[in-house]
Amino acid sequence: MTTIAASPAAAGSTATPSPERARLHQAAQAFEAIFVRQMMASARQSNFGDTLWSDDKGQDTFTAMRDERFADLTAQSGALGLARQVESDLSVRLGTAPAAAQEGTP
Repeated sequence: MTTIAASPAAAGSTATPSPERARLHQAAQAFEAIFVRQMMASARQSNFGDTLWSDDKGQDTFTAMRDERFADLTAQSGALGLARQVESDLSVRLGTAPAAAQEGTP
């Protein structure tokens, strides 16, 4: 199985990221986790008439907690790449990207 780096900064350098860059990384991961949670919630709304568990509040709570954990793990793994892209784009705009990445921006 291939391991995906958590951030562009972690993939190519051994330097400790700045506090701004670390906060940006955390925010990008949080954004991806929210995005995954919303996708899962939308998918769950189309239950195709399955009413076996629909009245069970305990099951609903468990499902919400499971989806939240899955979304957090997905964002932390970088599997979708959304957090990585958001972090990369915002780091260039905020001026916290490595110099090589900023050269090509207007």
